[in-house]
Amino acid sequence: MCGIVGIVSGRSDQAIDAGQIRKMCRSIVHRGPDEEGIYAVGNVGLGMRRLAIIDLSGGQQPIHNEDKSIWIVFNGEIYNFQELRSELESAGHTLRTHSDTETIVHLYEQYGADCVQKLRGMFAFALYDLKKQKLLLARDRLGKKPLHYALHDEKLYFGSEIKALLTVAPELNELQPDALLKYFALRYIPDPQTAFRKVRKLPPGHVLEFERGEVKTRRYWDLPKFGSRKIANEEECLELLEEELSRAVEMRLISEVPLGALLSGGVDSSLVVALMARASTSPVKTFSIGFGERRFNETEHAQAVANRFSTEHHELYVEPQISESVAEITSHLDEPFGDSSAIPTLAVCRMARKYVTVALSGDGGDEMFAGYDRYSQHVQRERLNLLPEPLGALYRRAVHPFLPAFTPGRGWAYNASLPDCDRYLDSVSVLCGWEPGTSVFSREFLTEGAAAGSVIEEFREIYRTAPTSDSISRLQYVDTHSYLPGDVLTKVDRMSMAASLEMRSPLLDHVVCELAATIPVEWKIRNGEAKYILKRLAERVGVPREVLYRKKQGFAVPLVKWFKNELREEVTRVLTEPRTLQRGFYNEKGVKATLQEHFSGRRDRSEALWLLLTFELWNRNFRDRIGTADFESSCFMQGAMPAGQAR
Repeated sequence: MCGIVGIVSGRSDQAIDAGQIRKMCRSIVHRGPDEEGIYAVGNVGLGMRRLAIIDLSGGQQPIHNEDKSIWIVFNGEIYNFQELRSELESAGHTLRTHSDTETIVHLYEQYGADCVQKLRGMFAFALYDLKKQKLLLARDRLGKKPLHYALHDEKLYFGSEIKALLTVAPELNELQPDALLKYFALRYIPDPQTAFRKVRKLPPGHVLEFERGEVKTRRYWDLPKFGSRKIANEEECLELLEEELSRAVEMRLISEVPLGALLSGGVDSSLVVALMARASTSPVKTFSIGFGERRFNETEHAQAVANRFSTEHHELYVEPQISESVAEITSHLDEPFGDSSAIPTLAVCRMARKYVTVALSGDGGDEMFAGYDRYSQHVQRERLNLLPEPLGALYRRAVHPFLPAFTPGRGWAYNASLPDCDRYLDSVSVLCGWEPGTSVFSREFLTEGAAAGSVIEEFREIYRTAPTSDSISRLQYVDTHSYLPGDVLTKVDRMSMAASLEMRSPLLDHVVCELAATIPVEWKIRNGEAKYILKRLAERVGVPREVLYRKKQGFAVPLVKWFKNELREEVTRVLTEPRTLQRGFYNEKGVKATLQEHFSGRRDRSEALWLLLTFELWNRNFRDRIGTADFESSCFMQGAMPAGQAR
């Protein structure tokens, strides 16, 4: 596991300074605290920071082929590299290390950019072909590993984190208003946009080729047609799923460093731990985190799983220093991010890092096996499609904007008036900048953001092109291309890397995902039971029933309580200070009304307040420092903290 950076000029006569590559590497030390590697020759500069997992003594990067005409820096793990290595050696290739990274170099020699089709794992890599004078960037199928890039002054800058680009090109610090509106609506900024106008994310399942100053991207993978597999009975479905998921777990147990699992006590992580215990010769190390408030605490369920499989279990109850935690997280994130579960995620990763370097998780189960409550709720609301769209549009235009904000049922009526896809997007959104009358934002910000683009159109396109006809599968497809990489995997990557911990997600093995897509929807939701077949498999391998068949909790934090107690004074101060309001994003009257609405108990506005607060703190703790003398040193100090130590 590593962090990668680089600069490649589109002009062969424009040399890249190795010092700039070194500065970029220093900004992401936390991603790879073990060692640094740089290749800077002519118009090419590649760099990496390494967290050593496999081939500890011989896997230093950058790595090259036999004649040193191809160089690579790589972030991730390729779980089938041993069989690929054998295939390459049989074809006449000579490999000098035992690392998975070198495998990609020779696969490229054999198959060109299509080498990504052979890889089973999580990855983001940059490969430069000196003979063709071409750069290849690639990102794994689901988006577990991040990769950002910007074409600027005839040079392509890239890096695992945006801060690496801004360290050497602070002029890229120009905000993208419509991307910021998407953050306030969704809690994250979906690919390929970032908060910065000129910086892009390479989307999951895509490659980028940079040649002669021109950037070309293309998709190399997508989910297959949903529900296309014919399954005779439940036993056949269970056998198929158990075989592939067991294989995915076993592949992720390959490591030369200590390994464990994050155990929330939910279905997905419990199933992963059960399969790990079955495949391991020694007790699995498991890690759980809990809160004092019972409805946010799943530790008793995690303990039941730990007892059942005799794991070496570690628990941490946290009532974090909220103000400090929010400030720290917003300084770690290179763009606004509003999922509050980043706080316990960082805490559990730090705890785990004290004992292990690699941890498996249950991420992906909800998206792949229809576990979210909102899927069933959406199907229930499909009857609202009987309302003619012209009538709904008339309501939204002529009635809704004039109803007082506190009118009972106002939000439900607006949602009911929407077309199918728009209704789902509205139901998962917080502060919808596209809804007329949104008063928390300034008129100027709304106008500028709306002029730049629309999140609605992007989601409609994903929804429309989904390879399925049933509604639940469409929503799974939408979430897999938006919420999963933009929120879930972003949170896991940034928080685990902040703790220098490698995370592995067997439920997001692409072979497992392809199988899950082809399983008919009736095996995913049955008689109102979400994740039906996954729960049956978990029960089959020994997970206690009381863990599986209970109300879904999710990995959440008590925001309502925090904003009425610990964070009340801070959120009021930060959101009403002149420093905040003078940025031009917020409408002072709307912000104060939202605060009062929450504090009075008239309406729960905790999520909206969280988004407003974290956005302003991101501006203060990250963006305001770009281009200043301490920007690079502050990034370096983040990464220099010993693993697992509280900052």
